[in-house]
Amino acid sequence: MYILGISCFMSDASAALIKDGELIAAAEEERFTREKHDGDFPANAIDFCLKVTGITYKDIDYVGFYFKAWHNFHKRMFSVIQNMPHSLIVSAVKGNRWFSMLAIKHYLARHFKIRVREFPFKFIFVEHHLAHAASSFFVSPFEESAILTMDECGEYESILFSHGKRNKIAKIHSIGHPHAIGVLYRYVTNYLGFPKIGQEGKVMGLAPYGRPGITLDKVVSKKDAEGFRLNMDYFSYYRGVSRKFIKEFGPARAPDAPLEKRHEDIAYALQNLTEEITLGFADYLYKVTNSKNLCLGGGVALNCVMNGRLLAESPFKNIYVQPAAGDAGGSIGAAFYIHSHILGNNRGFVMRHTALGPQYSEQEIRQMLDANGAKYEHCQDIAQAAAGLLASGKIVGWFQGRMEFGPRALGNRSILADPRIKEMKDILNKKVKHRESFRPFAPSVLKEDKDIYFERITDSPFMLLTFLVRYEARQVIPAVTHVDNSARVQTVDRDVCPEYWELINNFKKITGVGVLLDTSFNVKGEPIVCSPSDAYKCYLKTGIDCLVLENFLLVKDHIKQ
Repeated sequence: MYILGISCFMSDASAALIKDGELIAAAEEERFTREKHDGDFPANAIDFCLKVTGITYKDIDYVGFYFKAWHNFHKRMFSVIQNMPHSLIVSAVKGNRWFSMLAIKHYLARHFKIRVREFPFKFIFVEHHLAHAASSFFVSPFEESAILTMDECGEYESILFSHGKRNKIAKIHSIGHPHAIGVLYRYVTNYLGFPKIGQEGKVMGLAPYGRPGITLDKVVSKKDAEGFRLNMDYFSYYRGVSRKFIKEFGPARAPDAPLEKRHEDIAYALQNLTEEITLGFADYLYKVTNSKNLCLGGGVALNCVMNGRLLAESPFKNIYVQPAAGDAGGSIGAAFYIHSHILGNNRGFVMRHTALGPQYSEQEIRQMLDANGAKYEHCQDIAQAAAGLLASGKIVGWFQGRMEFGPRALGNRSILADPRIKEMKDILNKKVKHRESFRPFAPSVLKEDKDIYFERITDSPFMLLTFLVRYEARQVIPAVTHVDNSARVQTVDRDVCPEYWELINNFKKITGVGVLLDTSFNVKGEPIVCSPSDAYKCYLKTGIDCLVLENFLLVKDHIKQ
């Protein structure tokens, strides 16, 4: 049985395909169109999922869409009325999105060049937050788990508390728009001068530079899980912070203006408030479910610092975070909700990696390189060759296997460097990534070596948990140790990521350190590279010293060998 999941018309459009309950392909539309956070109909992602499995739309049994536009429509309209007149302007602008979601069947029919009534598959709409919940719980290793999903807004719900048991998800309680952690974080992120979609991670990285003093407690009128409310005196419906917010906390920062201490302190206050509220949510879920497990989904679950505190301080012993927790993961959730909850099929799949996208043959790579007149060599042991370059201080673009699904590069489409070089963080931010100097970089560590470098660490395969770097390791891996001595860690399992594990292990043989600095293979404003051509273009226009494309190695001419 084939089930196709689709998410689109918000941000990070994607498609995912499961076969007999196993996730076999998934990709985001942005990787093909090269438009970051592309939310349009995922035509390329759908075509990829079908092509990689060798099927056509005629072989699909079900298609799931991660939004049910009419769900709680009356509550949404009541929210609009409560927040007039701004809400009317915004609703008019966003109306096209709603109509597109209602017309998703017609988009799909046009893509397959058939009529809706000719669909050979059954089409099912799945509630947005149930798709988020399903995307995490149904691919987790837990037979039973509490589930918390948080974002800006679905059809109406912005926070959902639920409980998963085997192949079913039961709602417990929900909170509706505009009262959302996602709204709080997005609006203050915009206020701090980061207005584009997906820039909340910048504020998370900026927060450790701040200090206690400023408090944002008053912008939330109720913090408890059952009655959480933003104080709307400080916010304007879908417009950002209000005049009252600016009067109390100062003028908003322009995107290109210098960062002041005030901005750092507000980022600190925002991150701390988010963590404290979410810890309260976790306490509530634990009391009503009595579960030892917690699954997280929705865009807020990409906050790895918050996740780290939940693991360390909440009553839950085990946490699973959907690696594509934002809207992209909705395609996975829609497909698995149909497979498990609606059809009642038994579960057997656990999402242990994100290598679900396109892969390219050596013949395709060689043809691309030859067409561009590139100088390259074919290596018998590419892991050993690349490790030697990394150990000598070179920055390496690493392109191997299938592209990752989700916002994190985990060793298949990565830019890598030596974590022992303290200046490497500044070099990468300035010459390669072209981004803000305060942005940290993450370590990829051999799973068996994780306790050598990090305190109280558990397996963290998706780089979505933050841990403290051990005191004695801070001078060993300074390039991946943030200003607060934390790190967003990826633990690399030999059985799951064998090529990447071999690279890190070869680096360890040379240096004695089983850690690499890992950042996504892209530059500011662009999606992670998908094809060998994308990687080659990025290599040419940045300060990347060497490029690995499967077993092909390119080294820039100015580097002396």
